[in-house]
Amino acid sequence: MSQGDPSATKRLIAVTLDEASIGRGNPDQEHERTIAIYDLIEDNRFELPVEHAGPYTLHIALHEAKLIFDIRSEQGQPLAAHILSLTPFRPLFKDYFMMCESYYAAIRTATPTQIEAIDMGRRGLHNEGAQLLQERLKGKASFDRDTARRLFTLITALHWKG
Repeated sequence: MSQGDPSATKRLIAVTLDEASIGRGNPDQEHERTIAIYDLIEDNRFELPVEHAGPYTLHIALHEAKLIFDIRSEQGQPLAAHILSLTPFRPLFKDYFMMCESYYAAIRTATPTQIEAIDMGRRGLHNEGAQLLQERLKGKASFDRDTARRLFTLITALHWKG
């Protein structure tokens, strides 16, 4: 992307996690978080309302049952902070993690058809989570479906028990 390319400003260029509120995970959790952040930064479309031009940095913190999205300019100037209740996501997390466990267990013993069916269910729940994320942040931040999926991946990585 070149500097003159409008898509160069409609994106996240950094994502950090608040260690004080989220804490460090075990090595498997940290690995999943690192991959999720890398994938999100590598390919995303994200923007705030017109008065806040990007590119953006995102700092994620956790307070009680809420995620705090602290969105800043490339230079670190605060632009917006959005508090996202995780309560609507809880049943989805439960189902998603159960489906992931089934998927990883199936890889060892199931037929390719069974694995594919489980994976389709897992992807369906992932899409549902991405859509819910877009709905919950509507009017506050806009991002495409693929970015919503990557954000949901990161949020699940924060809640994955390993």
